Amino acid sequence: MCVGAVVLRGDFVLLVRQAKGSPLEGQWSIPWGVVEEDETPEEAARRETYEEAGVTVEVEGLLGVQNVRWECAVALVFLCRHVSGEPKDDGGVETDGASYFTLADLDGLANVEPWCEWVVRRVLRGEYRLVPEEMSQPYAPLRAFF
Repeated sequence: MCVGAVVLRGDFVLLVRQAKGSPLEGQWSIPWGVVEEDETPEEAARRETYEEAGVTVEVEGLLGVQNVRWECAVALVFLCRHVSGEPKDDGGVETDGASYFTLADLDGLANVEPWCEWVVRRVLRGEYRLVPEEMSQPYAPLRAFF
């Protein structure tokens, strides 16, 4: 399973540029990656965002599910809120750029991965329904989104 993180900081959204050798080489995207065996999807979203962009986030809720054809069959996409840190790439391991962008900035930004551009534009325009965390469920403290 993969996860993606749409990270908001006010009216700005975080994007990372995928480094050389990545399947999305040279393209701006949301932070994303594979869920490791010992973590939950929301932990993976926080970890991937920190590893790829140096930013600490808190998961606000589930934005949606996307079928994908690379590395995994399904990606869970979370809406996250910036907590701390300034965007920085990971030195070219996975990313060679990281920054926050406004909706207007996206109009002049080249090489944005099409699905990521579609989802961040929707979020920045407020065109989404968030599935919030629900802790009054029998598996708490594990998170559930309903």
